[in-house]
Amino acid sequence: MRNENGVITLTEPNEVFVFGSNAHGNHAWGAARYAVLNYGAINGQAHGLQGRSYAIDTMSGAAEMEYRIGKFLAFARENPDLVFIVTPIGCGIAGYRPCEVAPMFVDVPENVVLPHEFK
Repeated sequence: MRNENGVITLTEPNEVFVFGSNAHGNHAWGAARYAVLNYGAINGQAHGLQGRSYAIDTMSGAAEMEYRIGKFLAFARENPDLVFIVTPIGCGIAGYRPCEVAPMFVDVPENVVLPHEFK
């Protein structure tokens, strides 16, 4: 999972890396780039499951991010065999604070692991 530097390393085949994206799926920086290099994220695909990663648009405003988080949580509920490891989405390039993003994660299923910043 997370090492002492906060880097997420998936160790089980059913784990999925959840990262922040933009509306164009330009995964050039931060966790998005890490997802491309390590977990099958696809440039040009802005939302949803991609290999062993799942993209959530965090760059198109708070309302869109909240909507996409809701879609993600519904997907997680529909896929209880997967474990979703969430990065502190929205708190890097998008510029939100954890206290602004954390409340968007409502009724989180057991197979979603939130970063300590959101607890």
